Amino acid sequence: MRTFEHILSVTLFGVGLGLATAHAFDGTRTPSDVTPPVGIAPPEAVPPGMGVAPARMAAFQAFQKGTQLLRDGNTNDAVKELEYAAVNGEPRAAWKLGRMYADGVGVKQNDVRAMEYFRDIANGYADEAPGTAEARFVANAFVSLGNYYRTGIPNSDVKPNAVHAYEMFRYAATFFGDPTAQYRLGRMYLDGQGTAKSPKQAARWLSLAANKKQYEAQAVFGAMLFKGEGVPRRGAEGLMWLTLARDSASPQETWITDLYNAAIKQATEDERAAVLPLLYRWLGR
Repeated sequence: MRTFEHILSVTLFGVGLGLATAHAFDGTRTPSDVTPPVGIAPPEAVPPGMGVAPARMAAFQAFQKGTQLLRDGNTNDAVKELEYAAVNGEPRAAWKLGRMYADGVGVKQNDVRAMEYFRDIANGYADEAPGTAEARFVANAFVSLGNYYRTGIPNSDVKPNAVHAYEMFRYAATFFGDPTAQYRLGRMYLDGQGTAKSPKQAARWLSLAANKKQYEAQAVFGAMLFKGEGVPRRGAEGLMWLTLARDSASPQETWITDLYNAAIKQATEDERAAVLPLLYRWLGR
């Protein structure tokens, strides 16, 4: 059994979520003959008389139609099209539905329902070739699962489980090279959550994500470099990463601004002077 298959069999199906129970679009439980359970059908589960390739094409077309209906503000019909696409093998449709339920956009917010979609994507497409159009959605589904395991879902059977979160982030970080997963994995190594604390491993993963323009990783890696925590101290380079992170962060992400302000106050004049050439070199890559 390959590593991801073991992870999925243990983590995705061993947590007692009761995911086979159907839900209505408003998040309430309904009889299974009213609303079909969430799930991505295997290739052979296609409409009668339709081959696998035509079914996938129909699913893709339903996905396109559903996204257009969302843009037009027709949420009810959009959900129907996306449901059809998801059940017939279009992971991007399942991901879109998962995000809608996670964010409460067009449907009643329901994290358990969202998690079902992300779980089905991870189960059905864990070996999607990196670099394909679908791969980044699959990777994001793993990240979303990791976030749910990291925090748990209030008033549900999904409790915080740092080990499961680590497994989800690690798979997305290693197999897909997803920068957000790499950032999350770095933070778990830094904090010793779900795995042994290792500043060296944290710096490795945060550096990979920072170089892919993941601004949260840039902030944490920059702070580590500036302070020399877990890595040799390189003050000017740390300031460079912190500057990039500050410029990308939203006004609400004050923790990034706080890290930058603390470093700039402590930096030497030479370190401040060296930041601009480093930024020009980075931006010109």
